[in-house]
Amino acid sequence: MRILVVRGGAIGDFILTLPVLAALRKRFPKAAIDVLGYPHIAELAVAGGLADAVHAIESLLLSHMFVKGSAFPDSVAQFFHRFDLVISYIYDPESVFQENVRRLSQATYLRGCHRPDERAPQHATITLLEPLRCLGFDNPDPVPRLRIPITNEALDTEHAIPVLAVHPGSGSTRKNWPEHSWARLLNQLAKRTDCRLLMIAGEAEGQRADRLAALWPKNRLELARNLSLTRVAELLQSSSAFVGHDSGITHLAAALGIPTLVLWGPTNPSVWRPLGPNVRLLANPGGISALEVEAVLDACLELIQKRPG
Repeated sequence: MRILVVRGGAIGDFILTLPVLAALRKRFPKAAIDVLGYPHIAELAVAGGLADAVHAIESLLLSHMFVKGSAFPDSVAQFFHRFDLVISYIYDPESVFQENVRRLSQATYLRGCHRPDERAPQHATITLLEPLRCLGFDNPDPVPRLRIPITNEALDTEHAIPVLAVHPGSGSTRKNWPEHSWARLLNQLAKRTDCRLLMIAGEAEGQRADRLAALWPKNRLELARNLSLTRVAELLQSSSAFVGHDSGITHLAAALGIPTLVLWGPTNPSVWRPLGPNVRLLANPGGISALEVEAVLDACLELIQKRPG
């Protein structure tokens, strides 16, 4: 049996779809599971053993799949013909992709929600699992879980010294705690703990991460900038605790099972919050900017003290 899961979207969207891959792997352990998505994101599923291969959804050849009545190159026809089950979460309002897949393949086609409704009374992972009901799945685990094999290049952690990972950014400035608040927090943590700091930064963080990293003693600092997601996952998995916003990296940390503190706002936590027994969410009715440094500091200290020993 060969299964194709079609999933675009950002990092967090993909992490929230991991329970689908995990449920398929559990039900069909001998099946080959492929992902059609963004390779730099979906590679996490392969690294974690939840998928066997990743194919680029932005491939020029696959652009034919989004054109009604298109003629297909042989390679595209052969690609879809080999699957027995296709589960798609792409935005397809006119069912063009769906009809084209059915022209090329005898596979069972299941259509999932592209983006769960912010007003929905259930978490996004529950919504994303709904297509599996058609296959008779009974209450699959809705918590994203991921384990990445640690390579020799992973963060060297002599766990007598805890490693605090932080990601002070997100895909939207409205989800970010103010930089001056982060600065006060890091100043206090540097003075009150012996932690090593793993600062995770991408293009979205710009010079913000550099300014914040400069507040930490250099001999206890690692700046992880513009790394592959698999490499970031390795580093996170070697960390003692994580602090971040509503972001894909935070969802990744939660899925890896490390103690995670989420500074939340403004989206609906009932739908979008990271799940897991080691996740704590901090929010303020006045918005994320109103979160007090002292409250975040206390939560961080508690998180570090509870690290696995």
